[in-house]
Amino acid sequence: MTDSLLPEEFADLEPFAARWCIPGEPARYTARLNSTMTDMQAFYDAAFPRVRDAMTYLDRFPLDELPERAENLLHLVYSFVMVSLPVEVWHQPRVIDAGTAYFDRYLEPTP
Repeated sequence: MTDSLLPEEFADLEPFAARWCIPGEPARYTARLNSTMTDMQAFYDAAFPRVRDAMTYLDRFPLDELPERAENLLHLVYSFVMVSLPVEVWHQPRVIDAGTAYFDRYLEPTP
């Protein structure tokens, strides 16, 4: 039995799984704020070419019946989205010129 968090097809992303398979948006946002640009860039560079493959893989399952490893993959994709603007546009973890602004979401889509 393997300790991998992701489906076998995404073994190349496994080094990022423990850190970025985060099940909730507030926790993903916190992870982004607590990450360096070097860490986010490495994750982004590894995940970017695989996102389309990940979405194709995930489309094989009903959203509310994802196997555990597939759900982890979905969370990894959500984390990729969370770091994409800091990597592509802002070049810093926080939104530029937003001060200490923060948005609390009480409900979010699942899984």
